[in-house]
Amino acid sequence: MSALLAKPSLHHSVSEWNSNNQQLSATAEHERYVSNVIRQEGRSLRNETNCKTTCDDADTSRRLSDRAWNVARWKETLETCAQKVDEEMDALTLCKEQTEQALAATSVPLEVSSECLTLRDSRRGFELAHDPVDVQLKNEVELIERVQQVLQQHIEKAFEHLCVLQENRHQLTGDIQNKMDTLDIDMSCLSLTIKSPQISLKTNPIRIPPGSSTPQEWLQFRGHAGVPANEGGMSLTRAQLQNELDTQRRATEFALRKRNHHEEQARNELEWQIKNTEDEIAEMESDIHGLDADLQAKTASLKLAHTRLENRTNRPGMDLCRDEVYIKHTLLHAQCRTHGLNRSSESNSVVQKMKLHHSRMLQDLSRKQEALSLEQRSMTTRTRLTSPSCSDKTPVLLVPLTNSSGRSNLQLLA
Repeated sequence: MSALLAKPSLHHSVSEWNSNNQQLSATAEHERYVSNVIRQEGRSLRNETNCKTTCDDADTSRRLSDRAWNVARWKETLETCAQKVDEEMDALTLCKEQTEQALAATSVPLEVSSECLTLRDSRRGFELAHDPVDVQLKNEVELIERVQQVLQQHIEKAFEHLCVLQENRHQLTGDIQNKMDTLDIDMSCLSLTIKSPQISLKTNPIRIPPGSSTPQEWLQFRGHAGVPANEGGMSLTRAQLQNELDTQRRATEFALRKRNHHEEQARNELEWQIKNTEDEIAEMESDIHGLDADLQAKTASLKLAHTRLENRTNRPGMDLCRDEVYIKHTLLHAQCRTHGLNRSSESNSVVQKMKLHHSRMLQDLSRKQEALSLEQRSMTTRTRLTSPSCSDKTPVLLVPLTNSSGRSNLQLLA
């Protein structure tokens, strides 16, 4: 029988076989050990991650709750600030309306003072004098114009301040609305849990949105508080100006009454002088008539004296002498003629002068009566300043200055 050919193969020894078995066992044990370590580390990491996630969720919820409380607190603060701005706007609007009414109330005093000046400028002659009444009336006109300028400046400042307050109120309203929306979002986020159906994975949730602010910037932002309007200062200014107007009005009326009294005295004095002058003229004319009658009655005696003197000029020779008869007749002729003619001429001259002066006094009396009438018309005109219709004037209708944000109809949500 022929011998079998053996296959070429590598035969290991028993020791190699044992070594291989030991190596396989050792490797298996090592891999199991590594697997156990990794498994334990995985469990530990899972437990740690679960704890960390739970703590982070709780901390995030707490921070979100604190943030919502902080936003709510600032919303309440801004609502209080908005309420104060509303109150300030209402007070400033009322003060502005009162100032406008005070400005409108100065139109009547200015019209009255100007009318009084125009009336008094109608005086004639020496009655058109620059008296204390003119000074007081001009001072009153200047004071009223200055008061109008001051009140107009206050009105313009109040209007500008109201515009600033409106803008601030509009910004406050927008900020309050933003915080209300923020509260809604934060409260909605706070209500979400891991079991909520609305949760999902988002693309790049940690991105920084454009226009976002840092916590420091948010804390530094305090809204838009209003600037104090100083309504008390405007009211005080109105009261001071009104006191000045009242003081000047009383001074003007006192000067007008005093001037009216002086003019009445001057008129009465002139009327008395006119009456006495008329009486004197009547007496002088009566005396002149008596003098003329007496002169006429003495014409016969004068004719007799003239005839005797003329006839005695025919005496002849030395008998034509200037004896006592001649002298007495000459004196009688001279006295009668000189006395009668001189007295009559002097009396007529005096009467003419008195009549001329009487005419001047009548003209001056007419001017005084006219001036007195103008003064009384001025006093009557000034009664408009103290009449009930002037003090109880209908308030001036004003267009309300409304807010572009509609603050009067704004309902802030809690």
